[in-house]
Amino acid sequence: MSRRILPLLIVLLSLLWLSPAAGDELPTPTGEVLLTISGDIARPNVGDEARFDREMLKAIAPTEVQTRTPWHADDGRYEGPLLREVLAAAGVRSEQVWVRALNDYEAEIPLAELEEYDVILAMRRNGSPMQIREFGPLFVLYPFDDHPELLNETVRFRSVWHVVHIHAP
Repeated sequence: MSRRILPLLIVLLSLLWLSPAAGDELPTPTGEVLLTISGDIARPNVGDEARFDREMLKAIAPTEVQTRTPWHADDGRYEGPLLREVLAAAGVRSEQVWVRALNDYEAEIPLAELEEYDVILAMRRNGSPMQIREFGPLFVLYPFDDHPELLNETVRFRSVWHVVHIHAP
């Protein structure tokens, strides 16, 4: 097998491994858990929750968004999985989710909005992992520059940073 094809094959197989279509089982995290999804889910991997470490999240629908935010003076290049695909990997079955931050701040996000816009769970900004002091390790990021209608109070409240938990009622 060609040396160029083998790495591509490994990446494709790992994406299939995490894909909801690949089966009902979500792998168990081997690294530090960054995100826990609970509630009405079809694919728990630890008890009745779906838990994700950094590598698991990086393998789900990697997406890049170049945008300004209401909280940063300059635009940034953000990288992370599409939030709708993370929820699909856990098998979320509700029409909305509650996203909770480290400080227990919570916001409700309708799944229809995640289908309409490419909202990511940002893990990196300008090539560097997002630290807690920089809105990380996970930040619900809307593509503000692509959709100016998102620059409103409702979406700002839904743009949760320091995300640690998502609940599907």
